[in-house]
Amino acid sequence: MGFLAVKNTAIRAIYTSVPKQKVFTKDYEWVTIAERDLFAKTTGIIERRVASSTTTCSDLCFQAADELLNDLNCRDQIDLILFVSQSPDYFLPSTAVILQDKLGLSKNTVAFDINLGCSGYVYGLTVIGQFLQNGNFRKALLLCGDKSTISTNYQDKSTFPLFGDAGSATLLEFDKSADEWFAHLASDGSGKDSIIIEHGHSRHPYGSVSDEYIEYEPGVIRTKKHLALNGMDVFNFALKEVAPSIKLMLENFEINIDDIDYFVLHQANKLINESVRKKLKVAPEKVPYSIQNFGNTSSASIPLTICTCLKEKIESDQLTLLLAGFGVGFSWGSVVLKTSEIHTKIVEHD
Repeated sequence: MGFLAVKNTAIRAIYTSVPKQKVFTKDYEWVTIAERDLFAKTTGIIERRVASSTTTCSDLCFQAADELLNDLNCRDQIDLILFVSQSPDYFLPSTAVILQDKLGLSKNTVAFDINLGCSGYVYGLTVIGQFLQNGNFRKALLLCGDKSTISTNYQDKSTFPLFGDAGSATLLEFDKSADEWFAHLASDGSGKDSIIIEHGHSRHPYGSVSDEYIEYEPGVIRTKKHLALNGMDVFNFALKEVAPSIKLMLENFEINIDDIDYFVLHQANKLINESVRKKLKVAPEKVPYSIQNFGNTSSASIPLTICTCLKEKIESDQLTLLLAGFGVGFSWGSVVLKTSEIHTKIVEHD
């Protein structure tokens, strides 16, 4: 049923990195002013951060991780590094292995990638928890993010104004005194075509596909090497699966929904997230948003929301959080965990 419990694992720090460059919805001249206003109202996106052509997702994650390791003085204690992204540096080798060397970590460090997007942070936390909970690993770095803007076309109003770039680094460690976590993970590959870059990898390799631009509908022009997103399919998926998955997990582990301080949802768009919130019957003040400033940042959106919206509380208070990621795949998951004095920082990448 996809239920997991994680013991003896604690989050110690969450750092995020975003590009300095800001792009504003009001300046997206491919659509009318009325369409821009409607887009901002429904998605909640006012501005986004866009990386330069020479900046990769791993560059953003590296900056977040490097500052974290310096601030907490634990570079020589990392046993595991997990990179969760759908914008790796290369087809091969693994980006996590590259970052192991770039961060100056021990050659004994276990390093590997997971190819996941919107659900990636929740999946990453639970995977690392399986390594840490038995005490064979001391500390681990979870690096999550995407450079989604590299895959969108300016003339595609369904994707171009939606996504921003960001990277994150989360430090976890073995701790016998930590409260147990509870999670539910799920997937449905029949929805693969709803969010997809169809051409450019093994199924349709570069060199065998056309660079022809196709107009799918008014205002939606792209090649098959660009990101394609069916907004209605994604909306229906989120309404069908996300809230029920959260309720199922809470019921399975006998967790009272009223005991959760904050619900940190993947920042898909505000209309989707508000629909999920209302299905859960959760008060608005318990569901923080960062999408207005950063757009949809894929697997970085949950840590970015924590760093921007909950910084003061998470650094000083003990909180019970429910984190929920959902999207491309389709893939989704949620985790309930208790936090205690987590260091946070958000840095700008030049």
